[in-house]
Amino acid sequence: MTYETTEGRRTSAVDTHVGERVRMRRKLLGVSQDQLADNLGLTFQQVQKYERGANRISASKLFRIAEILSVDVAYFFDGLPDPIEGTGPDGTTLRVQEVMQTFLQTSEGVELAEIFPRIASGRVRRQILDLVRTMAAEEDK
Repeated sequence: MTYETTEGRRTSAVDTHVGERVRMRRKLLGVSQDQLADNLGLTFQQVQKYERGANRISASKLFRIAEILSVDVAYFFDGLPDPIEGTGPDGTTLRVQEVMQTFLQTSEGVELAEIFPRIASGRVRRQILDLVRTMAAEEDK
């Protein structure tokens, strides 16, 4: 596990992972940083620091965040290696998780993730995918 110094304290990749999972769940539910902060009795800046992994989230705060965001506390640790067995997701799984986290960090990504599965026609979903691929290729030029 890599560590970096942040504001005189040490945070870890676990702090970053947990923060990303908080952000992803918050965005999926359409909860703003202000709303989450108000429910926690914090400032939105503190929530930003939690989500970036710049500040560690205490056990009691993480428990409260899980209540507010209606998930089990274990949700925030999904995707991390098992500390007892030392096993974790393989490289492909890690890549998929990274892509999904990046995608869901945007409001557009969250909205697409919510509405795309409602498109019943597989043909239409593939056409949308082809359109997005074409547009991304144009951006890369």
